[in-house]
Amino acid sequence: MSQAELTREVARRVFASEFNDSTYTFKESDDERAPNFALLPTGDRANRVFIVGTLTETEDVGEDSEYWRGRVVDPTGTFFVYAGQYQPEAASILRETEPPAYVSVVGKPRTYETEDGSVNVSVRPESIAVVDAATRDRWVVETAERTLDRIEAFEEWEAEQEAPESASTAPTNEYAQMAREQYDSPVVNYRNDVIQALEQLEEQEADATA
Repeated sequence: MSQAELTREVARRVFASEFNDSTYTFKESDDERAPNFALLPTGDRANRVFIVGTLTETEDVGEDSEYWRGRVVDPTGTFFVYAGQYQPEAASILRETEPPAYVSVVGKPRTYETEDGSVNVSVRPESIAVVDAATRDRWVVETAERTLDRIEAFEEWEAEQEAPESASTAPTNEYAQMAREQYDSPVVNYRNDVIQALEQLEEQEADATA
């Protein structure tokens, strides 16, 4: 196995609201083993994600064998995490953890088209761990920073596209271009989600010290 094959994609920090809108997936080559990417509406790609939130519910939804579904909630919405026989350690955590509990999850985005034509996005976990409130709080702050970085880069690219004098010399941002083509949701929505997440964190800290 080559070094390139051993290299894992960086796990992106992303809030639930943006993750659930990341319904467009793509590959960057025709190679069968080429990684699948979810296109984030803020103009980046994600082959793997890193999320932290409250595990509020677990359920074995399998028919012939165990297939666990977990609901993981962050300040902006809900992630759905699915683990079965091919993710035995993650499935074991979902089976044995009593909600509510803070968990961190590293996994791959998966899309599924429903009968009515809508697309649901979920996480297929590589690992799940029970964590403490401080870890969750740090993740919210760091994910807010990463999201704002993506939004800023997207908005800079968009402004350059709209300025006729710089259009021919503006740097390319292929993922921002793809996001604008694939999604209707304006990136300001995700800026509002960041504000909401940080405000909720401040309120919890204020309650804890009251």
